Amino acid sequence: MDLLQLLQDPGREFTPIPFWFLNGDLRVEELRRQLRDFCDHGVYGVVLHPRIGLPKRIGYLSPSFFGYIRAAVRQAADLGMTVVLYDEGMYPSGSAGGQVVEGHPELRSVGLALTGEPTANDTVLCRTKAGFLVERPSGGTIRGLHWGEDDGEPCAPPSADILNPTAVDRFIALTHEAYYRELKEWFGTTILGFFTDEPSILGRNVQDMQPWTHGFADDFSAAGGKIENLAALFAGQNNPDTDLYHRMLLERESRVYYGKLSDWCAGHGIALMGHPHQSDDIEVERYFHIPGQDLALRWVAPETGGLTGLDSTMGKCSADAAFLAGRRRNSNECFGACNRNGNPWQVSGGDIKWYLDWLAVRGVNLFIPHAFYYSIAGKRKGERPPDVGPNSMWWPYYDQWSRYMRRLSCLMTDIDLHAPAAVLCRNRDLRPETVAPLFEHQIGFRYLPTGDWARCTLRDGALWLDGHRFEGVMGEEGAFPELPRRTWQDFTPDLVCEPAAPTLRCAHFERAGAECWFLVNEGEDTIDAALTLPRNALVGRYDLWSGEAVRMPQPLRLHLKRRESVLLFTCTPAEYEALPEMVEPLALPVPGFALSQQDNKAARRTYTAVLRADAGQCAHAHPTLTLHAEEMAELYVNDRRAGVGFWQPQVFDLAGLLHEGENHLTLIVTGSPANRYGRPVPYGLEKSSTHA
Repeated sequence: MDLLQLLQDPGREFTPIPFWFLNGDLRVEELRRQLRDFCDHGVYGVVLHPRIGLPKRIGYLSPSFFGYIRAAVRQAADLGMTVVLYDEGMYPSGSAGGQVVEGHPELRSVGLALTGEPTANDTVLCRTKAGFLVERPSGGTIRGLHWGEDDGEPCAPPSADILNPTAVDRFIALTHEAYYRELKEWFGTTILGFFTDEPSILGRNVQDMQPWTHGFADDFSAAGGKIENLAALFAGQNNPDTDLYHRMLLERESRVYYGKLSDWCAGHGIALMGHPHQSDDIEVERYFHIPGQDLALRWVAPETGGLTGLDSTMGKCSADAAFLAGRRRNSNECFGACNRNGNPWQVSGGDIKWYLDWLAVRGVNLFIPHAFYYSIAGKRKGERPPDVGPNSMWWPYYDQWSRYMRRLSCLMTDIDLHAPAAVLCRNRDLRPETVAPLFEHQIGFRYLPTGDWARCTLRDGALWLDGHRFEGVMGEEGAFPELPRRTWQDFTPDLVCEPAAPTLRCAHFERAGAECWFLVNEGEDTIDAALTLPRNALVGRYDLWSGEAVRMPQPLRLHLKRRESVLLFTCTPAEYEALPEMVEPLALPVPGFALSQQDNKAARRTYTAVLRADAGQCAHAHPTLTLHAEEMAELYVNDRRAGVGFWQPQVFDLAGLLHEGENHLTLIVTGSPANRYGRPVPYGLEKSSTHA
């Protein structure tokens, strides 16, 4: 069937496109070698990201710099890869590594401050009971490219005022226009887009200020605002004038920064990509040709769950923004500094799998792993680790990961999502507490932010947008008063589990002519439940990790281990008959493994065991061995590879590998790179599977 053909071997369009940290003493041949290595592991795109650690001989935007960028793009083109350009000399975007402000101090970031005594650099706006409201340089910086230019260091580049049209025009002239002059022959072919990275109005390392810009006081007053009432911003309070301030600030940022970048990219045949400053910045996403967000620093994580806090909204934020703007793709810059317990490099395969599924089931369909490092020499290995590519433990098997990401991306592109609930929201207020029960009860929804309300129509007691009918609305009592407000109990779920499964996430949609349910277990325990779909149909089951498709027998039952996902899809009778039957695996007894070799430097332990098998076990379609190892486990049976497991439990299918009698097993367990670059963490086979 068409759906399975699409998913079995998705095209390069759906490749992960990792940040490639250009952070070392660049050499053309090494750039070429690494790109070839990426291709060999199923990675067909990169974001060319200048990063701290670049030697000063390679000045940002210098002829030397562009020599290396051009060599990388040419090699990528020869390999049939996709390139995304990066618009800053580190981040946040908008300052061209400090060059926007160089010779133009009036273009530095500006803030609104509340002070008891103005200084010589302040422009006094008004006096309030709480003190003076003043306009002053924010003093914000960005992270620079060279040692000595990082946060808090003397040469950290100054941030530019991205609310100032002159500053933004200068930023575009210095960066975008320079890249186009050097690389225009590849724009719109090899070069897919320009990545803008969490632009910040104030810059980094700014305290006790609110975003502002020169002339904003006059605009605010002309709009009827009373500046003195903005003192409430510093007390965390709201009033009509603070509401006006936020609306005007959003409009200005949208028009002056995102709008200009969006128009430039569209005019040069590429996409504006990247992500805004905050995880629930949904209104500015309309300017991105590929809306995006940023999952970093374990803002959400398996151990804390993915349903609380503003960062829990990011997946739906970018996916729904893409739907609202009519875009096919939306992205996430994922895994950045997602190490556990503040221990550099401690990110497990299980964590990566959880994050990928967490994003995909919310609609993300372009993964931008953070990051592949050009170099981890010296201090570089400690700069926002870990490397999740060539310097990870799983790089020898990365083609499995890249194929899984391609399948997820392909699956979630061009879908017609079943979303009966419209969640009315405002920018930076995506109501995580409102949508949590929708996730827990498998109810589809879309965010509808303020800027899209005018496009909605009311018909037959329902809300309509772009041909999509919402059965009911939640949130924002003042909007669409003709429609009653609903709760999660008022909606029909995408499926019903018995018993209920609150850690099960479901995306229900049409794809390639089939009705689909993409299911993800976000919990730590196995989900085992009777399953009822909203209509009777013949159903197939596809494992996106293994690529195996089978028939689902009736009555439907869901068995989903931790870190597992599965796709259910409707079939015609002929398609159903063409699928192989589902065969229950045969769980083999776990033999006692003995430690035979230990390499502390490589964090690797080798175990051996003897497994006795009878004729029935050897002949079974799926004899399986389930082990619990920390972290990556590779199993060999009679010197033949049985597979590799990246998270617990590691389940190995031994079909075709066993013979009657004694079978010799070798298990190689590789521990986290934290054992080399951070604090040591446990690795190896659990004691219950070993003997002295």
